[in-house]
Amino acid sequence: MVETYSGVEQLISSEKDAELRKIGEKVLTEQRLSFQEGITLFEKASLGFVGGLANYVREKKHGDNTYFNRNFHIEPTNVCVFTCAFCSYSRLYKNREEGWELSADQMMHIVKSYDGKPVTEVHIVGGVHPKLTMQFFIDVMKRIKAHRPELHIKGYTAVELDYMFRKAKVSPEEGMQLLKDAGLQSLPGGGAEIFHPDVRSKICHDKVGTEGWLRIHRAAHNLGMHSNATMLFGHIEDYTHRIDHMDKLRNLQDETGGFNTFIPLKFRNKNNDMSNVAESSVVEDMRLYAISRLYLDNFPHMKAYWPMLGRQNAQLTLSFGVDDLDGTIDDTTKIYTMAGSEEQKPALSTTELVSLIRQAGRHPIERDTLYNTIKDYSEEDLDALEANPHYN
Repeated sequence: MVETYSGVEQLISSEKDAELRKIGEKVLTEQRLSFQEGITLFEKASLGFVGGLANYVREKKHGDNTYFNRNFHIEPTNVCVFTCAFCSYSRLYKNREEGWELSADQMMHIVKSYDGKPVTEVHIVGGVHPKLTMQFFIDVMKRIKAHRPELHIKGYTAVELDYMFRKAKVSPEEGMQLLKDAGLQSLPGGGAEIFHPDVRSKICHDKVGTEGWLRIHRAAHNLGMHSNATMLFGHIEDYTHRIDHMDKLRNLQDETGGFNTFIPLKFRNKNNDMSNVAESSVVEDMRLYAISRLYLDNFPHMKAYWPMLGRQNAQLTLSFGVDDLDGTIDDTTKIYTMAGSEEQKPALSTTELVSLIRQAGRHPIERDTLYNTIKDYSEEDLDALEANPHYN
């Protein structure tokens, strides 16, 4: 399924718009796109044009390899001190009886339920509970590492971390060192939403700002930790806001090289204060993935989070710059189900994920959190996988 150089040349030469032809030539010769060129792609380019270019970049970086991992989530609480307009998940502290709060023992019970199963990562993320302190999470991570030392702990958005650090009266740099010492190994990319203040002030005015988010990820990178980055799209932002967001991420990546992957997150409008905002179309979603792949030239990977998009649309993104479909999840996240996503019980077995990737003409590669290859499933017999409980 390789997008050939000559095929992309033909795509570019057949484009009638001179600005787009110039952008195409820059992609082909691996020159960085400018801020304005990113906006131009959103304003002018067809899905076929950006998709062809993005697929060329994706295949030049990774061939047909498409990555996934075997993971599970722990969401300690959905009680939250913040009031993000787009959020369908959280409950304010005064309404905490409508939500949930896990104790350390309950979190460990979830970890132990995966004993003997070949998961490689636990992803810990949730609401910002005023009573759950940094010391609480330090103690939990130490218990996880004592129980299962090889399990990679990816945890806590910059929103959660900013609140923890402020309550503990430590700087982001000091706080990240303390968490790393306790067993934290990488950060998810949540809480970025849209960096531009014109949008951020409307949709999430009361949580960590852009500079705070970037500082926390910079601090993690400077300690040798890797992280991901997200962008919430398809609501009240415009094309300039999208490129501004990606530009800030690209600049930090130039500085630190610590980001593994970019994860566009589609706004879903059920059960939140932005239910009047229409969701973006599948065509616009695919354009966003493709343009992200073209603009973020220094990000190794581009991920489609299938519990948010639905498995069929996630499969479609593999032709528009995406090389990663996240993980098996195992029905351990409620963040998008509560917002009305197609996946109301988000769980895929390894066999199902492998099949999904192979149906798209790609090579399924099980990875660890840091993208080291664990197993190549390209030639595996699907019937044999289906019959083996190790993969289901």
